[in-house]
This record gives sequence, C-alpha cells and structure tokens, in this order.
Amino acid sequence: MSVTESAVRDRLSEVLSQRGTEIADRWVQLQVERSGLHDGLVESELHEDADALVTALGSALAAGLPAERIIVEHAGLRDVVVDLSLRRARAGAAPTVTSLAVMQLKEALLEAVQEELAEGRQMLAAALLVSRILDASGALCFETFVEGREEIIRRQSRQLLELSTPVVRLWRQVLAVPLIGNLDTARSQVVMENLLEAIQQHEASVAIIDITGVPTVDTSVAQHLMQTVKAVRMMGADCVISGIQPGIAQTIVQLGIDLSDILTRATLADALETAMELTSRQADARSGARG
Repeated sequence: MSVTESAVRDRLSEVLSQRGTEIADRWVQLQVERSGLHDGLVESELHEDADALVTALGSALAAGLPAERIIVEHAGLRDVVVDLSLRRARAGAAPTVTSLAVMQLKEALLEAVQEELAEGRQMLAAALLVSRILDASGALCFETFVEGREEIIRRQSRQLLELSTPVVRLWRQVLAVPLIGNLDTARSQVVMENLLEAIQQHEASVAIIDITGVPTVDTSVAQHLMQTVKAVRMMGADCVISGIQPGIAQTIVQLGIDLSDILTRATLADALETAMELTSRQADARSGARG
C-alpha cells in the first residue's frame, strides 16, 4: 500500500468520523431528489440506511484493508450493503435504483472531502479510493438484490404450487388431492410432500388422487403418480387414483405403463365409496384382532 493511499485513507476516515451525519443527510437528499420516495420506502428508512452505511464505511477504512478487498473482507460493511439490498428487494425497488443509490454516496462523500482537502493530488487520490470502494459496493448490492428477488420468486412459485394442490379431508382417515391442470416434476413433488404430511397429521388410512382436471397424462406424469402411490403406501395408507378419462386410459395403455397394482376409479365419488369400504375393513380387522 502506498504512503499516499494510506494518508488519504486516514483522511477519509477522519472526514467520515467528523462529518458522518452531514454526509448521511446529503446522501438521503440526493436519493430523494433523483429517485423519489417510492417502492414502499420512507425517508426515515433512508436515514437509517445512510447512518448504517456511513458508519460501516468509516470502520472499513480504519481497518487498513486494501481498497479492492474492503467490500469482500470487511464483514461489517458487507453486511450493511447486503441487508440494504435485500430489504429494498422485498419492498419491490428496481435493482438499478438500489445499486445506483449506493453509488450516490460517492457524491455526498466527495463533496465533504473536497471541502477538507485543498491539495489537488490528494483530492484525486481520495476520489479514486472512494470510487473503488463504492463501485464494488454497488456491484455487490446489485448481485444481492437479484439473488434476493430470485429467492422471493421461488418462494412465491412454491406457494402458488401449494395453493394449486390442496389436500382435502373428505372423511375420517380419508384424504383427497384434486388435481387441475398440468402436472410437472415440481408440482408432483409438492403433491407428494403435502399429501404425506397430511397423512401423518390426520392419521389417514386412504388417500385419493383425483386427476379429473388433468388434461393429459404422459410417461413422466404417470411415473410421478406411481412414485406418489408408493410413498403413500410406505406411510401405511392405501392410495386410489380417480378421474381417469377414456382418452387418458388409452394413452396409458399405448405408453405401456402398468397401473395394474394401483386402485383406480372413474370418478371421485367412486373413489370415496372405495375408500369407505377400505376404512371399514380396516376397522373390522382391528376389532377382530382385539377380540
């Protein structure tokens, strides 16, 4: 590290320590003027972000790390940038607005530095140092923002899948999953997980999977159904598939898929009748065993 850079780093740290509140307020002002208050943000939150980021930046500069490694190795500064980005992602802010907001701190900081450093070479060195740190912070902010939004999208997609595959308790120890629409790998996994959890929760002995609303059945869909049936059986319950339409039955036969060892019924009503018979037999068997 050069002597000049070390001296400039120390001077920047002093400026942040002495004029931190002023710099933070100026940063908030720049954000409001250029981006406005939107995306669920309020000015008090901007002030909290500004105070935290200015404080963390001052601490990072005082740590003596090389500029190119500060955002990577200084946990305090990195955590503040990541937290700011994630909170704004959840609020619905645009990623470019968030990353540019972090970079706008550069202007607020350099305005204060310019008043403190009269010598041109020191000012240039300070500008370069600040740019390297805050540009890296802006890049981290953008990266974190995108990852945060992707996580939100994945979670929302999962929630939509769960809403589209409800497990219904039809009778004591009898559950049903009415499926509507296409059945892919992700949705099949949600069906299996929700059904197995419901079987355990309700101590169910029969599970009905109704595919009346499933438009087509191919090899993949059939395999998913068979895996679900096997998993249900491993839980100690019987499984009935209902709603197999004539066209789907022909497709299954043409694909050479063997469903001979799986209970199937034409309608949900027929499946429920079968389920009642199965639970009745199980009850009789338990009574006979106790007798």
